Amino acid sequence: MNRALAVDIQLERHEAKYVVPRALARKAIEFAAPFCTPDPHGTGTPAEYVITTLQLDTPDLSLHRAKELEAYNRFKLRVRTYGEPGSAPVFMEVKQKLGANILKSRSRIPFDMWSEDLINNPNQIMGSFSTTAERDAFVKFVRLSREIGAKPLVLVRYTRESYFGWNDHYARISVDRNLQYQPTRSWNDWGRNGKWRAMDTTTAQRKDFIYSGVVLELKTLGDAPVWMIDMVQQLGLERMGNCKYSTAIWQELMFQGIDDRAVSS
Repeated sequence: MNRALAVDIQLERHEAKYVVPRALARKAIEFAAPFCTPDPHGTGTPAEYVITTLQLDTPDLSLHRAKELEAYNRFKLRVRTYGEPGSAPVFMEVKQKLGANILKSRSRIPFDMWSEDLINNPNQIMGSFSTTAERDAFVKFVRLSREIGAKPLVLVRYTRESYFGWNDHYARISVDRNLQYQPTRSWNDWGRNGKWRAMDTTTAQRKDFIYSGVVLELKTLGDAPVWMIDMVQQLGLERMGNCKYSTAIWQELMFQGIDDRAVSS
């Protein structure tokens, strides 16, 4: 078996997002510095990396609508890669929200193996996973995709600066900037032939939603560490829900002059 083919991670975690000015995000990073270490996958100063995510959904945007309705049990189907397309594996992720808890499963495959054919004919790699858990994560993604007839709808791209807690079982702080999206119907173009559109400008505002340009996110398993609680309180951070996929949908429909509640296909 090829043990490098896939890695499955299932985490039940808590996430808190804050849409903040860049200066406040920098203060948060400085506050956390004594308790954290930079994500080893980042490069440069500060250490950063680019994330590109292909979002799958139904033609009538059922996964987006579940977010809009704040459904208690909802999920997203996303396919993610890092850096320049082709330079890293592809991660097939199911991100499920159950109330306030997040459950995420992901399976990793070589970049060149990702395609629509993989969803239609998953048996071609079923024997290549090193553990049952790895295989199950892949099967879950394929099953849900096929059950709802999911197709590529939007690519989302952004730059992430990320840090891990030194002495915490699981505590992370990240700042996402340069948020962009583009509509797509391709399974493996990865934005090479399309036009990226900014999501972090005033044109990305929707109703009373004010977008400042950066998303600060805190992630934990169980209770948050004391340093994280102190940071939120001392910096006066106000929690605000943020979904990059739904922001892209809102903005695209706004440009088209369409009420997102009336979209059918």
